[in-house]
Formats: sequence, structure tokens, C-alpha cells
Amino acid sequence: MWVRRAFYGWMIPAALVLPLWLFVGWGVFNAGGWAFLWVLFIAIPSVFLGQLVLTLLVRARGTVRAQRAVSWWDVLGFGLWHGLTIACGFYNPAWFAPVMVSAVIVGLALFWLTLWQLWREARPSAVLLRTSEGVGFIPAPAMPQTPRRSPADDHEVIVIAERQPPAS
Repeated sequence: MWVRRAFYGWMIPAALVLPLWLFVGWGVFNAGGWAFLWVLFIAIPSVFLGQLVLTLLVRARGTVRAQRAVSWWDVLGFGLWHGLTIACGFYNPAWFAPVMVSAVIVGLALFWLTLWQLWREARPSAVLLRTSEGVGFIPAPAMPQTPRRSPADDHEVIVIAERQPPAS
């Protein structure tokens, strides 16, 4: 549970730390001028906005707000996406392009994963019906039907009628 709660607490700071890491990594690892343009105009805004949108989608779920912990699917998705984003910040020419493409694909998959979880959790569990005036209501549960009895189950009933004695 502590891992899920740690990811819950990390999601907002990650929107600032991950783009900052891409910028710092560019300076530390001497990535070059074209990489600076890519970082400044594409990577930083997309990671910042993507992380904020994903954070809002995750925190929109009732179970996440109640438990103050993300799901294990979120831990897997965000862990993979953040790991790939951090790996992009090293700007190693040998594996930069595949890691960047993988980070974009995982980011898009994570977006659809969070939408799927939100939709699954927000789906109504009961049937909502509407009256002719447009008022919505949930119908009462159906009454259980009594099983039909067979003639063998019938018991003999004796009725005794009391007679009044004649008045004298």
C-alpha cells in the first residue's frame, strides 16, 4: 500500500521535476543545440501538460481519492513512463530515439489506461430509469417469486363450525 500512496504523492511534483530533469540533463550531458530546441519547445511542455492531465484523470476516480493511493495499473504505467522520461534526459545518442519513441507510446497508452479506469469506475452499477417528466429513479428490486406448490404439498385442512345450542 505504501508504494501506491507514494505514487499518489509523487504525481503532482512529477509534473515539475520531470520537465526540469529534461532541461538539466540537456546541460549536464551536452546534448547540443537541436536537442535544446526539442527540449524547450516539445519535451518540457508535453511532459508537463501530459503529467498534469494524467494526474487529474487519476485523481478524478473515487477510489483514488478515498484511499489516497493509485491502483497497481497506475503504478505500473507511471513507473514505466517516468523511467523512460528519465532515461530520455541522459541524451545518449545510441539509444535516445528508441527510448523517446517508447516514452511517447507508453504515455499515450497510460492516457487510455487512466480513461478506461475512470470510465469503469464511473459506470453506474444500477439501472437508471426515467419517468415521462424526465425524473430519474432507480427501480426497487424485484420481489422474489414464491415457488409453485405441487398437490402433494397440500395438507388436509379440517374446518369445524361451531353450532349454537337452541335456546330454551
